[in-house]
Amino acid sequence: MKHPWTLRSRHLQGGRLPLLMGILNLTPDSFSDGGLFNTTDLAIAQAVKLQSDGADILDIGGESTRPGAAPVSLDEELSRTIPVIKALAETITIPISIDTTKAEVARQALEAGADIVNDISGLTFDRDMISVCRDYDAGICLMHIQGTPQTMQQSPTYGDVVAEVTEFLQQQVDRCLMAGIAPERICVDPGIGFGKTAEHNLSLLKSVHRLQSSLQRPVLIGHSRKRFLAKILGRPVEEREAGTVGVSIALAEQGTDVLRIHDVRTVKDALVAWDTVRICGVR
Repeated sequence: MKHPWTLRSRHLQGGRLPLLMGILNLTPDSFSDGGLFNTTDLAIAQAVKLQSDGADILDIGGESTRPGAAPVSLDEELSRTIPVIKALAETITIPISIDTTKAEVARQALEAGADIVNDISGLTFDRDMISVCRDYDAGICLMHIQGTPQTMQQSPTYGDVVAEVTEFLQQQVDRCLMAGIAPERICVDPGIGFGKTAEHNLSLLKSVHRLQSSLQRPVLIGHSRKRFLAKILGRPVEEREAGTVGVSIALAEQGTDVLRIHDVRTVKDALVAWDTVRICGVR
């Protein structure tokens, strides 16, 4: 990680391999693991496993953002996420990220012990989000989306997807800076699968260096099990682990800073093996 990522009371500094953000969906309807971890006990057990498997960050979400997903009320999202975050803040040692577009969810999550706000809208859906992130010194992940989860895959269109995504992310970085948020608190995410065709996604996945060079911030990629892999492989969601690993290695070769992953142990092992062969030495 060329540019360190500062979170409330700690710093993330990468090495040769990308940092891994383990996914914990506390939802009944997420696209690949909905309903698997939607009790506090199941969520805590999965979080502990993800940390043991090698996750560097834990990303917790209480509202599905798959294409066409129905919105969740504020109260429902709070009831799904805050008890789990409070419990995990006393259980795990890796930083906790809250995956939300709602400022009040972010505020309560940060109060409960979260370190990062991961907002798929790039802080645009809720006008109060930017002030919450500033006031709590949160680490921030700004993501690009075209449309909303309900509309984003209807007919995504770009002239130059890499240029347009980069421009949006730069605008949101600048907005954060103008609000008094230090640049080292910001990570950017081009939003694979969020208002993009498979071809758009592949263009972005090949352009990590361009994003890093233009934005001068760590780049996070969330490709795990996503639909564009079906276009490449013809596999259903439950058979996309190998495809996820292949893309992870391709992203590591580009120096991607953070990978958001479901299958942390598998990807970690693959990256360590790839890196060991690459440097021609056993660890």
